[in-house]
Amino acid sequence: MRAIMLMFDTLNRRMLNCYGCKWTKTPNFQRLAEKTVVFDNCYAGSLPCMPARRELHTGRYNFLHRAWGPIEPFDDSIPEILRQNGIYTHMISDHQHYWEDGGATYHHRYDSWEIVRGQEGDRWKGQVKDPVIPEHYGRLWRQDVVNRSYIDCAEKQPLAQVFKLGMEFLEKNKDEDGWFLHWECFDPHEPFYCVDEKFNKMYEDGYDGPQFDWPNYSEVSEPVNAVDHCRNRYAALLSMCDAYLGKFLDFMDENDMWHDTIVIVNTDHGFLLAEHDLWGKSAHPWYNEIAHIPLFIWNPKLGVRNERRSSLVQNIDVAVSILEWFGLRKTKDMLGQNLSSVILNDTPVRKYALFGLHGGHVNITDGRYVYMRAPKEDNSPLYNYTLMPTHMRCLFSVEEMRTMSIHPGFSFTKGVPMMRIASVEDKTGDTTPKHCMETMLFDLYKDPEQKKPINDPVVEERFIKALKLLMKENDAPEEQFVRLGLN
Repeated sequence: MRAIMLMFDTLNRRMLNCYGCKWTKTPNFQRLAEKTVVFDNCYAGSLPCMPARRELHTGRYNFLHRAWGPIEPFDDSIPEILRQNGIYTHMISDHQHYWEDGGATYHHRYDSWEIVRGQEGDRWKGQVKDPVIPEHYGRLWRQDVVNRSYIDCAEKQPLAQVFKLGMEFLEKNKDEDGWFLHWECFDPHEPFYCVDEKFNKMYEDGYDGPQFDWPNYSEVSEPVNAVDHCRNRYAALLSMCDAYLGKFLDFMDENDMWHDTIVIVNTDHGFLLAEHDLWGKSAHPWYNEIAHIPLFIWNPKLGVRNERRSSLVQNIDVAVSILEWFGLRKTKDMLGQNLSSVILNDTPVRKYALFGLHGGHVNITDGRYVYMRAPKEDNSPLYNYTLMPTHMRCLFSVEEMRTMSIHPGFSFTKGVPMMRIASVEDKTGDTTPKHCMETMLFDLYKDPEQKKPINDPVVEERFIKALKLLMKENDAPEEQFVRLGLN
């Protein structure tokens, strides 16, 4: 058996034709849908980027115990388990967070790995003289402007290079058995920058304002034409991703690989493009535009394609499924479920799904309702539990480490005690919400755009009970219950 997990970061479900979007151009995602099972009720878990990837390694939630950070010494890493059992594992990515402080232990879990430089604020090319930076853009823009000066044609865009390496791996290994390819594209993550003008021309809008393809995570303050332009820049990058996806599908067809190769196409989260009058993610509630994500799976042993499934699933289930489809059993600490029954006949594997960001809402859904439980006003107590004290782009500060105490550990730490470190607001790169949020309950059947929270004490009580149960099953620290007012 062989398996390919092709990830696109920030792949917005609502902007794919196969999920009902009428104005974007994504014919190859539609083609993919015809070759796979399409999941209509897949939810993110731990957010954003690296917390989501820890879930794909470990098959369990990250956000209840820790913010952004690397694989821990006690973690069960699925690619490492495959590797230890004779399955060759390879990773290809331009996702620069893998080679920052807060992600540096992930790619070493594979037999081999390849990286492509230059995305977002990746500290890639050196330039002493300050470039001209748009006034309204954030702190990563200096490096991004420098990087873009070296990406002057479509072939040099990181997405193109990631696909070139992926196709090279497939060509080299298409006749071999027993391998897993984790093939990961940072696009269509912001900045929504597409060098190939043919994709930009698909969404021409006559915009003549300042450069705007990278919104800050904030409330919308830009004029309507700028908002529309930014959405169009995302759409252009999405269509570029779609075109490269088509090259992969062509290769699968031409080399008859569908009969013995698992294909998974997934993402970590979506992105608010001015819905709810917000840009981005991480500093506000995790609405469905972010948390409700696309998922496509083909498993030749199950043989189901061009069908849709409504059962509730998450990426922790994808992780466990990969392991078990290679004939290996999940470990006792993995909480995901094998998706075979969902694929075969839509038999559910979970009643509820948790999702959230460390220190923000803890959210729960059953596919119809979404309950967002907000913390108390002071959002305390709150701690990070880790043996690897790194944030996204830096180590924990001396100030933070002075708060450190030893905790005996959790059910999944294999008897290893943990550092318990107070979560403090600083400028380390973590995306802890900066404003007080309200508890909200939404009925997605009646209000799919989540515009009007409802007041239904009976439904809320049901979700409170389910939330407490799932948090206990995940061995959440006691203070998580306290800060949410659930103790």
